[in-house]
Amino acid sequence: MSVFPSRLFLRALGCVVALAGAVSASAKEPFKPNLGPELPRITVTCGDVTLLLRQATQWTPGRIDFRGSAMTTESSAYGTVFSFPDVGFIGTAHLENEPEKLQSLDFFLDDKHLDTPAAALKGGTFRLERKSRIRAFDLTNITEVKDHRLYETATVHTAEAVPLKLVYHFMHAWRPTVNAFLAGSDAIPENTISGPLRDDAEVIRKFYINQRVDWMAVYEPQSGQFAVSRLLQAPEEGGHISTIWNVPPTYRKYYLKSFEGKTVPAGFTGTWRMVTAFGASTPEKWESAARALAAELRPR
Repeated sequence: MSVFPSRLFLRALGCVVALAGAVSASAKEPFKPNLGPELPRITVTCGDVTLLLRQATQWTPGRIDFRGSAMTTESSAYGTVFSFPDVGFIGTAHLENEPEKLQSLDFFLDDKHLDTPAAALKGGTFRLERKSRIRAFDLTNITEVKDHRLYETATVHTAEAVPLKLVYHFMHAWRPTVNAFLAGSDAIPENTISGPLRDDAEVIRKFYINQRVDWMAVYEPQSGQFAVSRLLQAPEEGGHISTIWNVPPTYRKYYLKSFEGKTVPAGFTGTWRMVTAFGASTPEKWESAARALAAELRPR
């Protein structure tokens, strides 16, 4: 059974969203679409990785599983989001201020284009090409699952200068059972940042890492599995740092943050790309296993 709207329906939906936005603007209230859990979802399995995509979050990821175990929670936003000084967050599941305007969605399974994806997909490779508009920004997100890994690419273009509070890419809402992190840089491989992720009152809503790193990893003890995310590409403009926001019992959430308190210059085009891979280990050995996987993911 198909769960994906036709291209004609998508265009019609865009008209409805535009009309709703116009009505909302005239009423001086933010646009708040009526979205619920009954809306279509697509589950994609390629090898050991299963990815959930949800219409409710404008076809951005909703959960990442490895070998049948959830590594992230659905209770969050994924993908790319911009924070503007005059309004706040716009993009992905952040629908509280303005809707992200979807331009096109293209699904590919084993390199074959799918006009009407089914609710459950399984193959060797998967790719979603998603284009949208957020105020003055043209945004292209490409999500791929292949070789038991998740690849995410975000390309941003603007013709005009835009001041921002910040932009987040590759938001990953790791499960609240994740209890440790590790991060490092290729320039000095022996110097890593690590520590526990706890539920204690003094560390609730604390940010960890908070610096530029080439890779970061987390450990989930219930499954005995870990994840390593490596940044493969990023523009120098705007800078970037990695951070994990500790919000028990909801999640331990990863963000790649850039353009904090800065203006994106007119004519800017930039691409960020990240790969996330997984493994299994004991609590005593997971850090060494994660370092080895981080080295394996390093571009040659």
